[in-house]
Amino acid sequence: MDVSQIAKSTQEQATASWINQLNQLRLDRLIARLASQDINLENALNELNNLKLSILEKVVEKNRGGEKGMHGFIAERAHVAIENARKLIIGAKPEYLLIDDNGVVDYLRGGEAIQQKFRQLNLGFNAILAHCKKYPDYVPSGGIYQIPKDYYEKFISLVNLTPEEAGKLPGKDYTLWKNIQQVIEETGIDPSKIEPAVIDYAESQRNAYEKTIDKEEASVKNEDKSQRDQAHQESKPTLQEGLKATAAAAAIEGGMSFCLGVAKKLKSGKKLNEFTEEDWKELGIDSAKGTGKGAIRGASIYGLTNFTATPAAVASALVTASFGICAQANLLRQGKISNEDFIINSEVVCLDVTVSAVASVIGQVAIPVPILGAVVGNVVGMFMYGIAKDNLSKREQQLIAGYKSDIDALNAKLDEQYKALLELLKQEFAKFQSVAALAFDLDVNIAFAGSVELAQFVGVKDDQILKNKDNIDAFFVN
Repeated sequence: MDVSQIAKSTQEQATASWINQLNQLRLDRLIARLASQDINLENALNELNNLKLSILEKVVEKNRGGEKGMHGFIAERAHVAIENARKLIIGAKPEYLLIDDNGVVDYLRGGEAIQQKFRQLNLGFNAILAHCKKYPDYVPSGGIYQIPKDYYEKFISLVNLTPEEAGKLPGKDYTLWKNIQQVIEETGIDPSKIEPAVIDYAESQRNAYEKTIDKEEASVKNEDKSQRDQAHQESKPTLQEGLKATAAAAAIEGGMSFCLGVAKKLKSGKKLNEFTEEDWKELGIDSAKGTGKGAIRGASIYGLTNFTATPAAVASALVTASFGICAQANLLRQGKISNEDFIINSEVVCLDVTVSAVASVIGQVAIPVPILGAVVGNVVGMFMYGIAKDNLSKREQQLIAGYKSDIDALNAKLDEQYKALLELLKQEFAKFQSVAALAFDLDVNIAFAGSVELAQFVGVKDDQILKNKDNIDAFFVN
């Protein structure tokens, strides 16, 4: 039994199992992320569904704020829920908390206090000024104001204009610019503390909020799809990971080749300190060859397992078989082996790697521990295979030879019987053709007699055959 060969095949299957584990970890992360995304989508949609109910029950049905002020309460709830839904869909923690007490603060964003102003007049800056006068400590303490998203865009286009630039504006815009500058000057508020809400003024109206929420639901679902697409994209095999697998496989196989080479020389009787320059050179060449094979193995297994439906153990076996057959082909080209030897040796190579692959797969199933199962399975399988190949080969050859002799004799006997039956079948078919020809002769008398003979030939009972005129009359009259 070649123990070094078993060690080599075990190392090869361990490499394959390790690469397979890399792939499995990527797949596990994808499954976990998709499961988490299911929860994210459910939470985000629940947030928006609750928003609809909250606006209906606590604002619309109670007519809170009346016809002129209802949209402000709708906007507060909408902003909080929409912002939280946008966080939830990406798996982040919601930031907003609705206060809803008609006080100085409408809602909190972490530790930041926010007051929302959805007013048409002067983009809501008159309302901001009134709020600052009522609560003079709000701005100095870092309070933030939010105005409708479309109003904020107008605000940004005006706030940083110089008086000269503002003087060139149309009258209405110039008046608005002066109003904004006055509010900023009187309140001392930093323009950066004015922020856009997530919706426009029109989207907060009683007759529009449902469409606003429906639009946000569609946006959440699109984001969900984007998150899932990103998860799938990130779970795909990458060139960087493939290069790592290739480098690791090269290092492992190169190291194994070096260790087996050293062990072989020690087994021959040499001590380590007796190794010559030629010995070290030979070990270096073997290690380089092993490193090259390992790199090819790592790249091939990574590619086969990720881009084709090939199990890692089988992929490793394919690579090993390819190396083995190429080596035999090289010997054949050099004239060192015959054509028959090439076929037999290639079959043995394929059988060896097949046993290794099957044993590794069985071991992985029996011991579902990454790499360990494949290693144990390969070792056990290859030991059993080695024992069987070394000790049972002669007996098996005798059994196979005897079995082949029996099969050959049986085939010869069956061949003779087949020929005899085939000849009989030909004769009977010729008779049938002759009788059938008479039965369909153009002469009625000949055809009648021929049909009787045809019926008898194919086995019709005699009392059921109409042989003459009396039989025919009796059949039709009765």
